[in-house]
Amino acid sequence: MSRTALVTGGTRGIGSAISIALKEAGYTVCASYAGNDEAAATFKELTGIRVHKFDVSDFNDCHTAILEIEGEIGPIDILVNNAGITRDTMLHKMTLEQWNEVISTNLTSLFNTTKNVIDGMRERNFGRIINISSINGQKGQMGQTNYSAAKAGVIGFTKALAQEGARKGITVNCVAPGYVATEMVKAIPDDVLATQILPYIPVGRLGEPAEIARCVTFLASEEAGFITGSTITVNGGQYITS
Repeated sequence: MSRTALVTGGTRGIGSAISIALKEAGYTVCASYAGNDEAAATFKELTGIRVHKFDVSDFNDCHTAILEIEGEIGPIDILVNNAGITRDTMLHKMTLEQWNEVISTNLTSLFNTTKNVIDGMRERNFGRIINISSINGQKGQMGQTNYSAAKAGVIGFTKALAQEGARKGITVNCVAPGYVATEMVKAIPDDVLATQILPYIPVGRLGEPAEIARCVTFLASEEAGFITGSTITVNGGQYITS
């Protein structure tokens, strides 16, 4: 039976790799995006994956969009909460808007999307929810109190919902990437990468989006049914948890 997947923020960076990997694994995939119409159109043309524009920080927008998506591809069996933004600055300089934007997009969005698929998953006794956190949600990062708080919240959300969904065949897990070779990371000046980032990654390189995608694809599979409430760290040894 073909299963369906929704990947938020699924047309660029790590999200793009996840969408492609899920399609290659045989799932019917829809990738959401927020505002870059040109990038989304290019992604759709190159991959053949459906795209849908909506704001993950807006509950009503999520509700409407998910109804439309399920009308097109069927009930969502796999939800990958990947969408995220940064508004980095030190707390004493941070505005309320910068705080709220990151919390709304990176954390409240998990409620907005998951709330709109969880009932169907419970009725069907199957679901896979995979949330993308971050190394900085585990260890914290100067200049990212908003981002670190949101990504730590993602882990807490994952652990709690995993317990709620377990008896209904719904697994809820988290992937926490380290520094991955996306457009955002590649935009960091070479000297900063060479002196402040790479020396602290034991494997000596950035991660690849496909490496994150492979973890997500496994967690989405039938074979991962006994794994729930877990956080998989994929950071090249930069931060090791017990």
